[in-house]
Amino acid sequence: MSVATSNKAGSGDRPVRVRTRLRKGDTVLVTAGKERGKTGKILTMVAEKNRATVERLNMVKRHRKGQGAQSPGGIVEKEALLDLSNLTLVCGRCNKPTRINVRVLEDGKRARQCHRCGELVDS
Repeated sequence: MSVATSNKAGSGDRPVRVRTRLRKGDTVLVTAGKERGKTGKILTMVAEKNRATVERLNMVKRHRKGQGAQSPGGIVEKEALLDLSNLTLVCGRCNKPTRINVRVLEDGKRARQCHRCGELVDS
C-alpha cells in the first residue's frame, strides 16, 4: 500500500506572485510587525516569495562554521526577509509614506508617481 504524501517535489502549490511597485533601492517604511515604524532601503527583492530585505531591519543571528583562517566561524547578524505587504514606499520629496501611481510620460515610458504630492519617484 502506498500513501500519497504532499511533500514530494513539485506536488505543492506555488505561492502566487503579487505585482508590486516597489523596487530595489527604494526607501520604505515598515507598517507591521516588530519593526513597525522604521524606515530603510530595500537591498534585495525575492519576487517569487513576495519578500524583500531592508537595510538594518529584521536582523537575525546565524551560527556560521569557520572556513579556515580567512573566514572564522561565529555568530553572524544579517537581515531577514520581510513581506512586501508590510512595506510602504516613502516619497523623497514629501518624506511621507505613500501609495504609488503609474503615469505614462510624453515619450511613452512609464514612471512611478507619489500619490500625495504628485512628484515622480523615478527620476
